[in-house]
Amino acid sequence: MKTPLQASDPKVYELIEAELQRRKKGLEMIPSENHTSPAVLEALGSILTDKYSEGYPSRRYYGGNEFIDKVENLAIERAKQAFGVPYANVQPYSGSPANLAVHVAVCKPGDVVMGLDLTHGGHLTHGSKVSVTGQYYKSVQYHVTPEGRIDIEEVRRLATEHNPRLLWVGYTAYPREFPFEEFSKIADGVGAYLAADISHIAGLVLGGSHASPVPFAHIVTTTTHKTLRGPRGAIVMVTEKGLKKNPELGEKIDKAIFPGLQGGPHNHQTAAIAVALAEAMKPEFKDYAYQVVSNAKALAQGLMENGLKLVSNGTDTHLMLIDLTPYGKGMGVFAEKALDLAGITLNKNTIPGDPSSPFYPSGIRLGTPAITTRGMKEKEMDMVASWIIQVIGEIKAYQLPESKDERKPYIASFEKDMAKNPAVLKVRGEIEKLCEGFPLPY
Repeated sequence: MKTPLQASDPKVYELIEAELQRRKKGLEMIPSENHTSPAVLEALGSILTDKYSEGYPSRRYYGGNEFIDKVENLAIERAKQAFGVPYANVQPYSGSPANLAVHVAVCKPGDVVMGLDLTHGGHLTHGSKVSVTGQYYKSVQYHVTPEGRIDIEEVRRLATEHNPRLLWVGYTAYPREFPFEEFSKIADGVGAYLAADISHIAGLVLGGSHASPVPFAHIVTTTTHKTLRGPRGAIVMVTEKGLKKNPELGEKIDKAIFPGLQGGPHNHQTAAIAVALAEAMKPEFKDYAYQVVSNAKALAQGLMENGLKLVSNGTDTHLMLIDLTPYGKGMGVFAEKALDLAGITLNKNTIPGDPSSPFYPSGIRLGTPAITTRGMKEKEMDMVASWIIQVIGEIKAYQLPESKDERKPYIASFEKDMAKNPAVLKVRGEIEKLCEGFPLPY
């Protein structure tokens, strides 16, 4: 019997099925992606999507929200319990509006904010000049050292010099443990709010394989997918330290999110967040969080032992950055496309001091959350490292053209070559065989 979607819109059904088959046969290694549980998907696809609920529990602008209130309160209480915080808002649609809400809550336009430079592993919403957070606020960006570590001395110097209102600690492409305590001392020294964006490592924090920012930060933001394995959404939390600095901080964030930046919350998303938080507080999630890091360390070691250069020479978390400058500048796009054809999905990424541009960066970013969810361990990481080495070996003969006009046709020709490359096809077959033994959770 056909499903309702299959009967109503076979084209959309076919595309979803095609995406499912792609995931089944390949390795999802973009570090900001994961595989959710069937329970999370069930909540996300529920009838709760039909309800409008502008406002907050017991303070709605629409009727009929008695059960929606209970769903949101449940998600809030689970977030507070899981992270050990006194306040949480679970309404942000995603990480970017969550981070913008923090700016709106504690800053005025023109105030100084500090975050890690985008090309050094930071996030757009931490003051990048292409983001509203770098346009409405005076952004001061810090960097990593030549060894790929956060330059704490530079952070301290810039904070003393510019006296920021808001200081961000949290990154999107930084493979080492986040230095929460050092940033806390710097923020306290200049009277700044310290916001910890743990979107990438939230699951690791809950599982105990990464230190928590809660004792050190005033505000904590996180997305709910990535290592947390929930739906695409976000949470903004205030710590005891944050409430001590400003008892009204939670109320300010509430107002910044609604009515400041958003309308009605996505109730199906809120329910799915509640489900994911409950799963993350189970004992087996701790095993998962430690295995994610163990797999990442094993994979990083395997890559380096076979001659690849990694930013900071390894990882403490779930992700790593491969520096491809030994093969030329702008090689990230070639590696991404070739590995995708081989069945390994990752993303091109800038590296610190990248000699090329963000459109044609010189590195690739990859991680272990999704393949660990499938049950893979260190033994499989050795295989993955070998496959990555083999495929990258096939791109060495190609170089990014200097002329911008020549780049698109050159890369298109490269893709055609890789699609029939024997080594790439061989790796793809081996990956598909491996994946048969590690089914998806849904």
